[in-house]
This record gives sequence, structure tokens and C-alpha cells, in this order.
Amino acid sequence: MDEPGTVPRSGLVVGVLAAAGITVSLMQTLIVPLIATLPALLHTTTANAFWAITATLLAGAVAMPVSGRLGDLYGKRRVMVVSALLLSAGSFVCAPAESLVPMVVGRALQGLGMGVIPLGIAIMRDVLPPQRLGSAIGLMSSSLGVGGALGLPAAALVAQYVSWHALFWAAAGLGLLMSALILVIVPESPVRSPGRLDVVGAIGLAAGLVLFLLPVSKGSEWGWTSGTTLGMFGASALVLLLWGWWELRVPAPLIDLRTSARRQVLMTNLASIVIGFAMYAMSLITPQLLQLPTATGYGLGLSMVEAGLWMAPGGLVMMAISPVAARLSAARGPKTSLLLGALVIAAGYLLALVLMGHAWGILIFSAVVAAGIGFAYAAMPSIIMAAVPRTETAAANGLNSLMRSIGTSSASAVLGAVLANMTIRLGPATLPSEAGFRTGFVIGAGVAVLAALIVTTIPGRRAAARRLGGVPAGLDEELPAR
Repeated sequence: MDEPGTVPRSGLVVGVLAAAGITVSLMQTLIVPLIATLPALLHTTTANAFWAITATLLAGAVAMPVSGRLGDLYGKRRVMVVSALLLSAGSFVCAPAESLVPMVVGRALQGLGMGVIPLGIAIMRDVLPPQRLGSAIGLMSSSLGVGGALGLPAAALVAQYVSWHALFWAAAGLGLLMSALILVIVPESPVRSPGRLDVVGAIGLAAGLVLFLLPVSKGSEWGWTSGTTLGMFGASALVLLLWGWWELRVPAPLIDLRTSARRQVLMTNLASIVIGFAMYAMSLITPQLLQLPTATGYGLGLSMVEAGLWMAPGGLVMMAISPVAARLSAARGPKTSLLLGALVIAAGYLLALVLMGHAWGILIFSAVVAAGIGFAYAAMPSIIMAAVPRTETAAANGLNSLMRSIGTSSASAVLGAVLANMTIRLGPATLPSEAGFRTGFVIGAGVAVLAALIVTTIPGRRAAARRLGGVPAGLDEELPAR
């Protein structure tokens, strides 16, 4: 086995891992063109059809920290291959589906494969030369946005001109291809964590997350003050408190809460929640603006395919920014990249208030927001990995990915409520108003500024090193001395 930093074909390894990340994002995006027609396709109600989206959210939230811990214990490449196979299996279940139950089961299986990206970042830390690590992490982190931006128009084209079933058949084949490439090209990490899986901790975390995220995603439907919503929030708080008590006492916890409580890790994870919120605000608002009828006075009346094409450059900007972010992190530290990213996101949302009336304006401000996300996403794993031992890399990155997922779920709930309550009537239809969209952009800018304020509390590398008694093994050459 090659020692960390001496793996051959490192460029090819990075390419395969980044492609795997893009595949994960494509799996999540391919259902977007079907949302409006999903109830008819599955012969169910609109409320029930949304379980095809909610199931992926819940399964992914549970899978990311658990698969990260499994990777640390039993081999990151091994667990990454299993995750890719779960993505493929979910697509095989969804492809022939004509009813709700198999679609929900398949989408849940796809969600269980969401650990691919944090596992890929952890493998990079273990096997790549230090001089390649920053740009590689940036590329892997940006793969989520790249896959989403490119997958939306591609999925719309296939659904419109071929068949929606073809989307899932193609995704199944892509998942199998990625599994094979990972096995053949990506080396297994030689780094292992001692101990065994904390099964009680995994069950407790899963229960707490489901009890929290389910009312977040369904609160507008159930009623935010209903007994079901409030009861599930209360149960979630109780379960997570008990889970935390257990994790602090078990010898080999699922998540090391003492490490996670270090200011460098804690504040980065809090920033990740807010950055995730800011990212999803653009994903939720922009397609609607592009596709609403021109009769509203602010909608641009584009088709799903056309809207996807106008949004696609944002993903390419994220990919182009990743090496720039890596160079900035090398020169000034990843904290600087994260702070810059948050400020650029805020600037992009403020631009949106001026440019939202034109397709080219939407392209410009969405590209600016995407650039900020690229800087932020490239920096967060580096900050996290500077504060955790190698044996906890995958679990720590899985937790960080979970924080971003909580942010996106919260954005969906908050902005969904804003747009649902600020509406206009156009014939028989009730549509989000221009004021609702502007409010959404102001909220996006505000949370990005909040993220920047949180970032200022993250200790710099020298301060963190002094506090920890030195930089964790293996990262002394990976991060700058600023």
C-alpha cells in the first residue's frame, strides 16, 4: 500500500473522485424536472409525491455522518464503493416505478449514498501529496454544484424528449460505472480508526435527525404550530440530548463531541449551516423567476430546459473557482477563503435585487453567488481537517456535510413559507410575488453576512495550533502558516 502523499496517478484519482461527487449531485437533480408532474406519473396526491424528495433528504442526513465513521473504521474506499452502489440500486428501483412506494424506496436508497463526497475528501487527505490537496479538495467540494447545474438541463431534455424512466436507467448505469472506477483507480486509505461502530449512537442520531428534519420539510403542510410539528421538534431535542449524553460516555463514539466542540470545528460547522442556507436560496428562487409567466411582469417565461441552460454557468464558475480558492487558502489560509466566499455570496444576492428582471442578469448574479459558494465549500473541509486527527477525517467531513444539509433544509422551509405567503393571483393560479422574491434575496444576503460574522470567530491556523499544542499530524504541510 502506498504511503499517504506517494500515490501514483494522483491526477486520475482526483478526477475519479470528483466525477463521483458530480454523480451524487446528478442523482439528486434528476427528479427536479419531474416535480410538477410527479403526482400524475405516480398516481398519487401532490402531498404524497413530495415524499420522493423528503425520503432522500432524510436518508442522506443520516447516511453522511454514519458512512463517514464506517469509512474511518473499515476503509474509506470500501464504504465509498458501497455508497455508490446504493445510489445505483436506488436508481434501479425508481426506473420502472409506476407508483409512489417504489419511488420513495428508491429515492431513500439514493439518499443513503450521499456519503460519497465527504468520503472522497477524506481519501484525498490520506493519499494525495500535500501540494495537490488544496486544489483537489476544492474540486471535490465544487462537484456538488457542478453536477446540479449541468444535470438540470440534461435531465429536463431527457425527460421531455425521451422518457422520465430513462433518467433513472441512465443514473443506475452511471452509479455502476463510478463504483468500478473507484475500485480500479482509487487506492484504499491506509489510515484506520480503532474501535467498532457505535450502533446505539448511530440509531440515536438517525432518530434525532429524522424527528427534526421531517417537521422542517413538512411544517408548512402540517402547520408550524400543529401538535405534530411541535411534538416532533420536542422529541428531536430530547433524543439528541440523550444521544449527546451517550456519545460523551461511550469509548468509541460515532461522533467525537469533544473534538466537534473545539472552536475551529464548531464555528466552521455553524458557518456551514448558514452557507448551506444561502446556497439553497438561489437554487429555490432562480428557477421560479426564470419560468414564471411574463404576464406577471417579473417572470421570464422560459421552459425548464431553457432555465437550466441559463443556470448551468453557475456550476462551471464553481469549478473554475476551486483552484483559485486553493491558491488563496495556500497564501492566506482557508479561513480567508471562507470569509471571502460568504461576502461574495452576500454581494451576489444584493446584485439580484437590481438584475432579477433579465435572464442575463440572473446569469450574472447566480454566477457571483456560485463563485462565493465555490470559495466557501473549498475552504470548509480544510479548516475541519486541520482540527481533527487523521483517524476521524471521514466522520468529521460527514458531520460538516450534514450541517450544510441542515442549512439547505432550513432554507427550503423558510423561503418556502415566504414565497407561499407573499403571492399574487394570475387567473386561477396563485404565484409568488415579486416582493416575495426580493424578500428571499434579502434573506439570502443577510444569512451570508451572518456566515461572515461567524467565520471571524474561527481561530487562524497559528492560534489553533497553539490551542491544540501543534497542528494535527499530516496537515503541517497542507495549510498555510497564517
